[in-house]
Amino acid sequence: MGRTRASRSCWLTPSSAGRAGLLAFLLAPPFAAALCLFLMPVFVARADSVPSPPGRRLVILGDSLTASFGLDPSEGYPALLQKMVDSAELPYRVVNAGVSGDTTSGGIRRVDWVLKQPVDVFILALGGNDGLRGIPPSLTRSNLLGILEKVSARYPRATLVVAGMQMPPNMGADYTRTFRELFPEVARKTSATLIPFLLEGVGGLPEMNQPDLIHPTAEGHARIAKTVWTVVRPLLSAGSSVQPAPGREVPGRGPTPPP
Repeated sequence: MGRTRASRSCWLTPSSAGRAGLLAFLLAPPFAAALCLFLMPVFVARADSVPSPPGRRLVILGDSLTASFGLDPSEGYPALLQKMVDSAELPYRVVNAGVSGDTTSGGIRRVDWVLKQPVDVFILALGGNDGLRGIPPSLTRSNLLGILEKVSARYPRATLVVAGMQMPPNMGADYTRTFRELFPEVARKTSATLIPFLLEGVGGLPEMNQPDLIHPTAEGHARIAKTVWTVVRPLLSAGSSVQPAPGREVPGRGPTPPP
């Protein structure tokens, strides 16, 4: 019993002292640097051997509608869109970049982060909160154009899609008309494909919305997914994503700027 206590209280037995000395030697700067140089090619080779994720990326930059507010994410239209893509056996991954409460001003601030990963199809689904807050349509238009310009500058071959939004009549006739018309204008100026109204068959219908009458139910999201799919499906191809070389002409976009 006494020997057991002694062995437990003694950390530096002759053998452990030897191990401590070896550890100190291995951690000495000259040896540690040499060890790192020896092992670095191994780790680099392992990292390079990891294959890139297959397929292409369809990114949706949006607000609470895209974030599937009030629902399980699997019930939201981005997830339902992914199921449609899979059923069609197309090599696309739908990336949900929706943030509840986001405006076009927030979108233009965070789009650079979204663009850190490759983008093949880009759906811009922002603007609803701008309208509900009474933000001047001129600012919304400028922000939408700025977002799409950033996407095209980073990925010139990306397919652009603009999701149109509308405001209820209580915002005033002039405001609702100007707001509604800015989305087709943005689409024309950027050679983007237009989804005329993202909430077609959903907006303003109590049976398609949660109690707040703003955020769609699961049934409402299913309708949105069909609306998006009708427009986006013809734009999706089975080919691989290839960015044009600097200076090469991109149809409808002009020459690609140097990186």
